[in-house]
Amino acid sequence: MQLRGHTRYGALLGALSLVAACSGGGAGDGVITLDYWCWSGSQAAKVAAFNEAHPDIQVRHTDAGGSVDSSTKLLTASRAGNAPDVSCVEYPTVPSMIVSDVLADISEFTTDIEDAFTPEVWQMTRFEGQVYGIPQDIGPMVLLYNERRFEELGIAVPATWEEFAEVAAEVRERDPASYLTTFAPGEFGSFAGLAQQAGASWWSVEDREWTVAISDDHTLEVAAYWQDLIDRDLVMSEPLLTPEWNNRVNQGQVLTWPAGLWAPDVIHGVAEGQAGDWAIAPLPHWEGEGAEVALQGGTALSVTKNSDHPEAAARFAIWMNTAETAYELQIAAGQYPACVEGQTAAAQGPPPALTAGQEDYWEVAADAAAHTVSDITWGPNVSTAGDAFRDAMSAAVRDGTPLPDALHETQRVVVEEMRRIGFRLSQ
Repeated sequence: MQLRGHTRYGALLGALSLVAACSGGGAGDGVITLDYWCWSGSQAAKVAAFNEAHPDIQVRHTDAGGSVDSSTKLLTASRAGNAPDVSCVEYPTVPSMIVSDVLADISEFTTDIEDAFTPEVWQMTRFEGQVYGIPQDIGPMVLLYNERRFEELGIAVPATWEEFAEVAAEVRERDPASYLTTFAPGEFGSFAGLAQQAGASWWSVEDREWTVAISDDHTLEVAAYWQDLIDRDLVMSEPLLTPEWNNRVNQGQVLTWPAGLWAPDVIHGVAEGQAGDWAIAPLPHWEGEGAEVALQGGTALSVTKNSDHPEAAARFAIWMNTAETAYELQIAAGQYPACVEGQTAAAQGPPPALTAGQEDYWEVAADAAAHTVSDITWGPNVSTAGDAFRDAMSAAVRDGTPLPDALHETQRVVVEEMRRIGFRLSQ
């Protein structure tokens, strides 16, 4: 997730390249060589810094691509017995990699870094009490909003979802060409985050027995809320980041985006001319509820069972996500670190270009990171859930059928697949 500009990153990368060139390189006798798969801009620089600081462990980095493609490649490589020693794994896919017997338990190597991450962040890489990865970056959800347009229309930033609906109506009344936000039917991670904030827990597991609750009451209430906004034409229903949507953003006709902390860089990428016009605020909460928000996005560095050097691999993963050199490079490349010290360091710098005028940007960001929803477990077939959700939600928006029905369909598809594969289910 990109949060900042790349000027500082480029300078650091150049310096590291010079150091590596002058050092000569080359692994000598007794040197452990690790293979590492990961995407994102900071990886090459971080690996170069690690190699320079650890002559006894040398790492070969491969950009294996992100999202579903990376998980599929990792699973295929693991089954063939040639997975890398360490790989980036997105938080939602960690459980599926565990139940597929891809990832190694590294609990014995993490006792000294328990306080490096909050319990909620650790939860993203834990499964039944064991640790299967070192958290790398996180995307706590916030409300990204066009502050200039809010001021032009004379509207206030909503603190609750009830207020959000009221402000959505005010926007339509004061500027019929604009909408407060977009309901994007294909955004599985975003909707999951909103449901988690409302109290939903789509998967849970105890003694390898799974409970699936994608259509629980909390989630259905969230769907009904957005259904009401759609029915009243208070939000636009369309995919994000299409040429049409990007044009609406550039015209100032999309005023907010409830999303992870990486969102400012995304909007800056499609509406660079609005730099300084936007700000972030706490994500609206449900009436009577606290300030908790879900994590949308983020990755861990996991050691695979194919590795012949699990201790060295864990040492590398820990350094990459807790060492000052590593998180400084990560911050310079625009990522929000998962480790507490990295977040403190991020707050010492300027906000992203899109929100350049916001003095309290990092205070809002830190507060969101400190209030992430606890006890979230993703399921063993999250990719199937994502596909089913996108298909059912898109059909509901297209055909005008109820959004809650799409969740019942997603639940059905997920449960049927889990039963077919052989998972034990509590219902």
